[in-house]
Amino acid sequence: MQKINNKYIKSIVYQALKEDLEPSGDITSKNINDKKVLAKIIAGQNCIIGGINFAKETFKILDKKIIFKSKIKDGKEIKKGKIIAILKGSAKSILKAERVALNFIGLVSGVATITNKFVKKINGKSCKICCTRKTLPNLRLIQKYAVKLGGGINHRFNLSDEILIKDNHIAVDQNIRNIVKKLIKNKKRKKITVEVDNLEQLKEIIGLKFDRILFDNMSAKNLRKAVKMSKRYYETEASGGITLKNIKKISSTGVHRISIGQITHSAPTVDCKLDFIS
Repeated sequence: MQKINNKYIKSIVYQALKEDLEPSGDITSKNINDKKVLAKIIAGQNCIIGGINFAKETFKILDKKIIFKSKIKDGKEIKKGKIIAILKGSAKSILKAERVALNFIGLVSGVATITNKFVKKINGKSCKICCTRKTLPNLRLIQKYAVKLGGGINHRFNLSDEILIKDNHIAVDQNIRNIVKKLIKNKKRKKITVEVDNLEQLKEIIGLKFDRILFDNMSAKNLRKAVKMSKRYYETEASGGITLKNIKKISSTGVHRISIGQITHSAPTVDCKLDFIS
């Protein structure tokens, strides 16, 4: 999987600034009197903070003379009102970069925070919270980075990473055992996960040599039975309909990991703001 590095940060920040400033730039701020100012970025709620390097790069790209001093590191749990960073520089430049910088912090912190809420709810340390490919287009790497900040783990990054036989693959082939055997034969050193949504499907494939079984939208009762049947053969995973209300019950079935689309596709943005210091 691609990693967050300076090259990537510069690229994604540049795209975000281009989106916000083309074709005429900040037509409001260009008409104010410019001066050197101090400003602070403040957390508007309790959260797991993230995206600080993206915010820093936003100001740097627009104005290299802006001094950006972060007061906390990505992945830290902070309280409402905590100062995230202090800035010094041109008022016009800071105003021009403000929203894009805050958007990055809000996005990354939002995913990290909701992930951490699920992590804290699970029963025991052996079960892991995992993200999916249900991410915002072109922002998958950022969101998967944020999941790790919140204490979760990453599922495959894209379709090339590992084989995942889902319900629609089975619907096309009409024979779960045949498609699993075919992909085992042609796996080319890739891990194989098979999704099942009932115990009958599980019975058809149990004992075949693949890596992980994914139980989709199973009741806690059936999930417990399925885990018991398959844990000696495979790593186990649950998905579908997972909420903060039922996560503890699902994790208590003994499943190794739980994948949750909500932590990326529906993560609330964390509130933060930039204020000038008089």
